Amino acid sequence: MLDAPMLAFLAPCFAASLILAGIHAYLGVHVVERGVIFVDLSLAQIAALGATIALLLPFSSGDPHAPGVYWISLVFTFMGALVFSTIRSKRARIPQEAIIGICYAVASAASILAMSKATSESEHLKDMLVGNILAVSWPEVGKTAVLYGAIGTFHYIFRHKFLAISIDPRRAEAEGISIKLWDFLFYASFGFVVTSSVAIAGVLLVFCYLIVPSVAAMLYADSIGKRLAIGWSMGTIVSALGVYLSLKLDLPTGATIVCTFGLVLIIMTIVRPLIQRSVPLDVHQLSYSDRAHSN
Repeated sequence: MLDAPMLAFLAPCFAASLILAGIHAYLGVHVVERGVIFVDLSLAQIAALGATIALLLPFSSGDPHAPGVYWISLVFTFMGALVFSTIRSKRARIPQEAIIGICYAVASAASILAMSKATSESEHLKDMLVGNILAVSWPEVGKTAVLYGAIGTFHYIFRHKFLAISIDPRRAEAEGISIKLWDFLFYASFGFVVTSSVAIAGVLLVFCYLIVPSVAAMLYADSIGKRLAIGWSMGTIVSALGVYLSLKLDLPTGATIVCTFGLVLIIMTIVRPLIQRSVPLDVHQLSYSDRAHSN
């Protein structure tokens, strides 16, 4: 059993995990619908590159938590958002996912080159990959909650436009919605989330929070509302289980949550045929209006 001091120590970490699960499960629905699975990983790596370059500048004094490090990381993420919002075209010869993969590879290599000129580069690389969510403080949790709450409100107000360009972009364009503008707004808001999340949890954990709950939800539901409910439930349960296992087994918290996500996804995949006999409706056969209003 966990005593009161230990629960108090783990509370900020668990609260941060719930916040990450909430916003990323929603954004993951859009990412999976768009078929740009690695956009989060790429934007996260671009954010990490910005943070790494900021560490080399005199104002940061090598402190990854210096205020300027976050803003430079955010600027890099916005540049990535601008690129991703302009490369989607039905007439494009190069798949969008290929550009996203190239950006990830280049950002990763550039981060390694930048870290080779910094002190404690191996420790910084580890923090970028798996983060140190166990060390998150209540003030950081509070600021993150306010930021993600604002972004969540923005997406809720304009949810029909965001769902339109994610689920049925051709119909959205026919209705007069500017694809490039709303794509940029999507990726820019996504960039705010990713930049903050990477600073707290690292690239790998952020990717898992985004993709795994959405993929698991697609196994059991077709409507957006049900998939969000499943994704949020999975994120909450895995967060609690991952934090608990990392404590009991004395393992890094971020990496433990990532592996727990993988294990739970495998279990959900194995269990699905036992509880769902009928063949699920192909999500791509559902129209935008049907799925947007099934929420």
